[in-house]
Amino acid sequence: MKKFWAFALFLIILFACAPQRGEETDPSLLSLERIYSSREFAPERFGPAKWLEQRRGYTTLERLKSKKYEDARDVVLYDPETGDREILVSAFRLIPGGQSQPLAISDYDWSSNGQKLLIFTNTERVWRQNTRGDYWVLDLSDWTLHKLGGDAEPSTLMFAKFSPEGNKAAYVMNNNIYVEDLKTHRITQLTKDGSETIINGTFDWVYEEEFSLRNGFRWSPDGKWIAYWQLDTEGVKTFYLINNTDSLYPKLQPIQYPKAGETNSACRVGVVRVEGGETRWFEMEGDPKNHYIAWMDWAASSEEICFQRLNRLQNTIWLMLGNIRSGKVRTVLTERDETWVDVVEDMRWLDEGKSFLWASERDGWSHVYLISRDGEKVTCLTPGDYDVVAFQAIDEERGWLYFIASPDNPTQRYLYQVPLDGSGSAEKVTPPDQTGTHSYRISPDSGWAFHDFSTFDEPSTTDLVRLPEHELVRTLVDNSELRNKVKGLKRKPVEFFRVDIGSGLELDGWCMKPHDFNPENRYPVLFYVYGEPWGSTVVDRWAGNRYLWHLMLTQQGYLVMSVDNRGTRVPRGREWRKCIYRQIGILASADQAAALQGIIKRWPWVDPNRVGIWGWSGGGSMSLNAIFRYPDLYQTAMAVAFVSNERYYDTIYQERYMGLPEDNEEGYRKGSPITFAHRLKGNLLLVHGTGDDNVHYQNLEALVNELIKHNKHFTMMAYPNRSHGIFEGENTTRHLYELLTRYLNENLPPGPLQ
Repeated sequence: MKKFWAFALFLIILFACAPQRGEETDPSLLSLERIYSSREFAPERFGPAKWLEQRRGYTTLERLKSKKYEDARDVVLYDPETGDREILVSAFRLIPGGQSQPLAISDYDWSSNGQKLLIFTNTERVWRQNTRGDYWVLDLSDWTLHKLGGDAEPSTLMFAKFSPEGNKAAYVMNNNIYVEDLKTHRITQLTKDGSETIINGTFDWVYEEEFSLRNGFRWSPDGKWIAYWQLDTEGVKTFYLINNTDSLYPKLQPIQYPKAGETNSACRVGVVRVEGGETRWFEMEGDPKNHYIAWMDWAASSEEICFQRLNRLQNTIWLMLGNIRSGKVRTVLTERDETWVDVVEDMRWLDEGKSFLWASERDGWSHVYLISRDGEKVTCLTPGDYDVVAFQAIDEERGWLYFIASPDNPTQRYLYQVPLDGSGSAEKVTPPDQTGTHSYRISPDSGWAFHDFSTFDEPSTTDLVRLPEHELVRTLVDNSELRNKVKGLKRKPVEFFRVDIGSGLELDGWCMKPHDFNPENRYPVLFYVYGEPWGSTVVDRWAGNRYLWHLMLTQQGYLVMSVDNRGTRVPRGREWRKCIYRQIGILASADQAAALQGIIKRWPWVDPNRVGIWGWSGGGSMSLNAIFRYPDLYQTAMAVAFVSNERYYDTIYQERYMGLPEDNEEGYRKGSPITFAHRLKGNLLLVHGTGDDNVHYQNLEALVNELIKHNKHFTMMAYPNRSHGIFEGENTTRHLYELLTRYLNENLPPGPLQ
């Protein structure tokens, strides 16, 4: 009898999930093939566009209408006022001698006078991004095309950029910095100690991943000096990735990766003349392996360097000025917090270097401050009980600061402006009738902007607007075809909500319902979660294929929800973001469970016996914490690319939010999903790439051992040599979402129950 009912249930699920007669071509119903194996829902793209400093206008890349030159693109100049179009550089100007095809442009840049064009091509991936490749310089005065690096091996140059006068270019190659004269093509090697352990002008794995630092050198404003980072990785332990499939015998890929509590690289900053010579290193106290230099640039002059230095715990940041002649440094500003402090990536100089803009949470909210060069005079430009999300631009001539914020709705983002002299309050620039999420790329004179905006249910649009009026000049990308496709799908609008979790706390969330939703029925619910301080999921913004997959699940009869717990990166104040300090995975999973209980109590159409959760990376860890810690609430979890033991993750991220392992041993233990694996009751799918350099496959293997130890049953899938995004290789993404969908259908049956 049990076998009969099991087989009957299988047939019901199979019938419910299979396309019915006439539905194979129904444009209102989604399928995995439509989402992941076609370009049916691919958005239009704009750019890469570059605002010009030496003349009014912007350039962008446009493809040739020719099958013979499919990868070729013209560089086109547009006048923002009139829309007049001019092909500034034809693709046929970018054909190197001896070749028949124009260079395929991955990125480009202009010299300050607009007479030279720098082309980045033939790129290769370094960790997350393609930052190694070939660079070519086109001189528009005589149309000569020259490859930088002399006889260097292909795809070995990194971060090439023009000098301020445009007569030289500097780049990194094999962990050394070079300068090349663009007239004589003479190459000067500025550093000569680069090796596997000495890194000049770029970064090790953990600096790149956690501080988003890749390009590690800066031209001085007068073009006579180069300031650069140097990392010494001696003593950093090596983690080996194993490639079993690309050759007859396994290949080992060594990565110097400092796990929480282990030895870091030693970091320092120096300056060197562009003609070559000895580097002048800045003198700083303390162990360089237990401090970070997380930001550096010239201090609005060619005499001083400005940098932000953090201690190992990342609860103190020193803003320092360094004299390039003496190497002496002085501290201008010190920020401290009982938890952690964030690097100010948008620091800007004003009034010819007499003052600077700084972001701080010193009053409980993230605000912008105008501070004198000596640090003595401090003025808050954005007072009030709201967070500034990011700087956007400075209009010194008109006296405005533009920034992104959302004082009334943390799920959205808008453009605001405020006087630079601190004399007034913030004014919303984004029109009041436009909701959702807005971002801007503002011109150097702050008179124009590319305005990108979208909502949860609506694909993005790119407009050209005039500032400060936010006047629409023209639409650059409307994604009308995609919009019409999406509007034709069977769906209900997303519903944003807040759920009470007790003690006066409410969490933001969203809910996607089946198109034929009936509140008299009960539906299974799948929660999409991230939950860590690095990001959030409850944002009123188009999410592309992830939205479409979730929508497909609602068409099958699922509710799909997401909730942002405390500790996520949302503009709800310092206390909201930092109350999870030293308890990552503990408070967040408790908040998620409390939200689920509140949702079940509030909405009877949520089936408490069919609750699933899934997430990627930190969301994978949160999914594990949910089903392990609260086994009576969650029946199914799907965890992708997760951290199972917090000791396995890197120093900068894990120690920032958890402190040092030796000082918070119990917190690390209780915050790690593996500690509670023995509580598993429900269905669990584990997915990981064996070539994940970020969250190592070690996390899956350790958890598997623990589950086996306690005789817990689960399902696992390993993707050979795939990285953290699990996208490499033909058909990988389609296969992964087929796996997730099938597992969900089989273990959390879709459809309503009366």
